[in-house]
Amino acid sequence: MMQKKSNDFFSYPPNLQMLDLASMVGMYRMRGEPRRAPSGEYFACCRSRKLIKEAKYWFGLFYSQSAWDQLLTKDSGGYPLTQIEFSVMGFCVYPPEENNHRSAIESHTGFIPQLTFLIVNDLKQFGFIQEYDNGLLAITNTGQKALEGFAKRVYEARFSADMLALDHREYARPGLEQAKKKDPVQTRLF
Repeated sequence: MMQKKSNDFFSYPPNLQMLDLASMVGMYRMRGEPRRAPSGEYFACCRSRKLIKEAKYWFGLFYSQSAWDQLLTKDSGGYPLTQIEFSVMGFCVYPPEENNHRSAIESHTGFIPQLTFLIVNDLKQFGFIQEYDNGLLAITNTGQKALEGFAKRVYEARFSADMLALDHREYARPGLEQAKKKDPVQTRLF
């Protein structure tokens, strides 16, 4: 896996999976929304730490317009790209296990399946990828430019397949610990 040279891009909260599905989807749909602070109140820009009256919203964080613009990558068309969107577009170029079916690409992102489904739909809607009738995904020219812009920003290099390995621990879903029996001999009730 190629090392990142910059973390100057949008990212999803690492504990996002703790929310119920409706909350997750709601926050996802509200990302980038302009917000105005109530009268007599202010937001704090999470990058500059300055108080502001108007901000853009990102999963509980507030960004001034200039801070938001700084995080947008070249050729993204104003779309806030994260490592997940980058991976989806990258897997359209270098499909995992030579399989560019939507389900294969979604499963290889290492992210929350329901949000990955929404991300793929948004990438299609914004013209970064296209989906064929048989479920295969392909990157568009616009998507290729956005992919290269993200690669340049984060890795300071042209896009390559070794940029696609994700640290799956960042979005690991907590598992339930299996209770252990005290006595290996099971008692009969009847």
